[in-house]
Amino acid sequence: MSAGIEPRVLSKNAAATYAGCETMSAFNDWVRRGILPGPIPGTTRWDRKAIDAALDRASGLNATSDQISPYKRWKAEREGQAQGR
Repeated sequence: MSAGIEPRVLSKNAAATYAGCETMSAFNDWVRRGILPGPIPGTTRWDRKAIDAALDRASGLNATSDQISPYKRWKAEREGQAQGR
Protein backbone atom coordinates (compact mmCIF):
# COMPACT_ATOMS: atom_id res chain seq x y z
CA MET A 1 0.00 0.00 0.00
CA SER A 2 1.27 3.48 -0.85
CA ALA A 3 2.07 5.88 1.92
CA GLY A 4 -0.66 8.42 2.55
CA ILE A 5 -3.50 6.30 1.15
CA GLU A 6 -6.01 5.32 3.79
CA PRO A 7 -7.74 2.00 3.15
CA ARG A 8 -11.49 2.14 2.65
CA VAL A 9 -12.01 -1.34 4.08
CA LEU A 10 -11.03 -1.78 7.72
CA SER A 11 -10.42 -4.67 10.06
CA LYS A 12 -12.66 -4.82 13.12
CA ASN A 13 -9.94 -3.35 15.33
CA ALA A 14 -9.26 -0.54 12.85
CA ALA A 15 -13.00 0.15 12.49
CA ALA A 16 -13.38 0.38 16.26
CA THR A 17 -10.46 2.78 16.49
CA TYR A 18 -11.74 4.83 13.55
CA ALA A 19 -15.18 5.12 15.17
CA GLY A 20 -13.60 6.28 18.41
CA CYS A 21 -14.50 3.25 20.51
CA GLU A 22 -11.96 2.70 23.24
CA THR A 23 -12.82 -0.97 23.69
CA MET A 24 -14.01 -3.79 21.45
CA SER A 25 -16.92 -4.23 23.86
CA ALA A 26 -18.05 -0.67 23.14
CA PHE A 27 -17.69 -1.23 19.38
CA ASN A 28 -19.66 -4.48 19.55
CA ASP A 29 -22.36 -2.70 21.55
CA TRP A 30 -22.63 0.11 18.97
CA VAL A 31 -22.93 -2.44 16.17
CA ARG A 32 -25.53 -4.45 18.12
CA ARG A 33 -27.55 -1.29 18.81
CA GLY A 34 -27.36 -0.21 15.16
CA ILE A 35 -25.31 2.91 15.81
CA LEU A 36 -22.61 1.47 13.56
CA PRO A 37 -23.04 -0.94 10.66
CA GLY A 38 -21.91 -4.52 10.75
CA PRO A 39 -19.20 -5.84 8.46
CA ILE A 40 -19.56 -5.92 4.70
CA PRO A 41 -21.74 -8.98 3.99
CA GLY A 42 -19.67 -12.13 3.59
CA THR A 43 -16.57 -10.55 5.13
CA THR A 44 -15.06 -9.59 8.44
CA ARG A 45 -14.26 -6.07 7.18
CA TRP A 46 -15.97 -2.71 7.71
CA ASP A 47 -16.49 0.00 5.10
CA ARG A 48 -15.10 3.35 6.25
CA LYS A 49 -17.78 5.28 4.30
CA ALA A 50 -20.56 3.19 5.89
CA ILE A 51 -19.14 4.06 9.31
CA ASP A 52 -19.06 7.75 8.36
CA ALA A 53 -22.67 7.64 7.12
CA ALA A 54 -23.86 5.84 10.26
CA LEU A 55 -22.12 8.36 12.53
CA ASP A 56 -23.57 11.24 10.48
CA ARG A 57 -27.07 9.83 10.99
CA ALA A 58 -26.46 9.22 14.70
CA SER A 59 -25.25 12.81 15.07
CA GLY A 60 -28.23 14.22 13.21
CA LEU A 61 -26.23 15.05 10.12
CA ASN A 62 -27.69 14.02 6.79
CA ALA A 63 -25.11 15.15 4.31
CA THR A 64 -27.29 14.96 1.21
CA SER A 65 -30.92 14.46 2.16
CA ASP A 66 -31.33 17.59 4.32
CA GLN A 67 -29.40 19.99 2.13
CA ILE A 68 -31.30 22.15 -0.28
CA SER A 69 -29.83 22.41 -3.75
CA PRO A 70 -28.40 25.78 -4.80
CA TYR A 71 -31.14 26.05 -7.44
CA LYS A 72 -33.94 25.43 -4.92
CA ARG A 73 -32.37 27.93 -2.50
CA TRP A 74 -32.14 30.54 -5.26
CA LYS A 75 -35.73 29.85 -6.33
CA ALA A 76 -37.03 30.16 -2.75
CA GLU A 77 -35.15 33.44 -2.30
CA ARG A 78 -36.59 34.80 -5.56
CA GLU A 79 -40.13 33.78 -4.55
CA GLY A 80 -39.64 35.49 -1.18
CA GLN A 81 -38.47 38.67 -2.85
CA ALA A 82 -41.43 38.65 -5.26
CA GLN A 83 -43.90 38.28 -2.38
CA GLY A 84 -42.25 41.19 -0.53
CA ARG A 85 -42.89 43.68 -3.34
